[in-house]
Amino acid sequence: MFKRDIAKELKKWAEKPNRKPLILRGARQVGKTTAVDLFSKDFDQYIYLNLEKEEQREIFERKYPFPDLLTTLFIFAQKKRNNGRTLIFIDEIQNSPKAIALMRYFYEEANDLFVIAAGSLLESIMDRNISFPVGRVEYMALRPCSFREFLYATNNEQLVDMLEKPAVPDFLHTQFISLFKKYTTIGGMPEIVSNFAENAEITDLDEVYSSLIYSYSDDIEKYAVSSAQVPYIRHIVSNAFREAGTRITFEKFGNSAYRSREMKEAFVTVEKTMLVKLVYPCTSAELPLKPSLVRKPRLHIFDTGLVNYSLKIMGELVFSENINEAHRGLIAEHIVGQELLASNFSINNDLYFWVREKNDSSAEVDYVLPYNGQLIPIEVKSGSIGKLRSLHQFIDQSPHQVAVRVWQGMYSVEKAKTIAGKEFTLLNLPFYLIHRIERELDKIINH
Repeated sequence: MFKRDIAKELKKWAEKPNRKPLILRGARQVGKTTAVDLFSKDFDQYIYLNLEKEEQREIFERKYPFPDLLTTLFIFAQKKRNNGRTLIFIDEIQNSPKAIALMRYFYEEANDLFVIAAGSLLESIMDRNISFPVGRVEYMALRPCSFREFLYATNNEQLVDMLEKPAVPDFLHTQFISLFKKYTTIGGMPEIVSNFAENAEITDLDEVYSSLIYSYSDDIEKYAVSSAQVPYIRHIVSNAFREAGTRITFEKFGNSAYRSREMKEAFVTVEKTMLVKLVYPCTSAELPLKPSLVRKPRLHIFDTGLVNYSLKIMGELVFSENINEAHRGLIAEHIVGQELLASNFSINNDLYFWVREKNDSSAEVDYVLPYNGQLIPIEVKSGSIGKLRSLHQFIDQSPHQVAVRVWQGMYSVEKAKTIAGKEFTLLNLPFYLIHRIERELDKIINH
């Protein structure tokens, strides 16, 4: 158990006067239960319920008034209702549609209680025939560990403090890059990070990676909306990790004979479990964002470490001098996406990239970030400014003049010109500062 940044967000939620029960969303094994367990230390009483257990699920399945349910719940937990602040955590809530429906009454009739619910498969059933308490609950997303959390886990808390200084000291650059390479290699799954922090041996992690991937495959029947969808989902889980960071077609995905329609429906199902994300491209260089759903999406997997393990390139990453060199630069791009997602706990936080509108064009910007009324292009590249040709084309079309390059080099801000001659400001951001990209943009745009 190590410090997670979501603790601050949970504390803000608990202090809100109009607080609603919280649905904590996230893929399996990203640390939802552990995060709430740590948060529970702030309360006088903590009631934990796991609805995979029949006797605990039965509390919500009986037909009785809500006050009687509360009485039963406190008796079962051997707690008293008025013994200070009480946190109730209902884990694996997807096993009881009745429990999901009852969440609204915690808001309407028992707002003195602090209620959090989570479920590793909750996302895959949200659009089924279940009475979901719309407007009576709020949401938060937990993703694999960020680089900051990796530093916490590996006893580098002082370095976290240095990351938050207005200007990170240049003499720490080499140390931060070395640690970020390790983070990029192993990824952010809490069990992996904990094992690495204890043993510092990447070669000892094979069994944990294998177990994690097997557990996702083992849940296939639970993800599927029908038995006919099972083989499609099984094929996705077996092949998606190796396709991470690439633009995919649904037709014959992963060298299969599967048709586009069935495969796309299966991908949408798996996407709801937050294991994968289909990132569709935008063709406009200004807001509002309008991803083109007719173009090929890029496949983002929720954890880069699982990608590296599946591709068998962990050794390549360990010995690469530059993160951008591994797997044709795809791993560097992928970990940047993972950090962009991890920096925000909103369920609406998403990834976007840009392609030139002309079908015969290969221009592509790795990410675009909606910020302060602007659409900021982000390229994950090393080398000279002149080589950032796609970024130049984006800037030429954009009404704004700010761009970001994420790289292994030092932090800097420089004036530049596109090939066509348009002046712009380029923020060169080291990998370890991705989490504060908006703060750095604020310095440039507002000051």
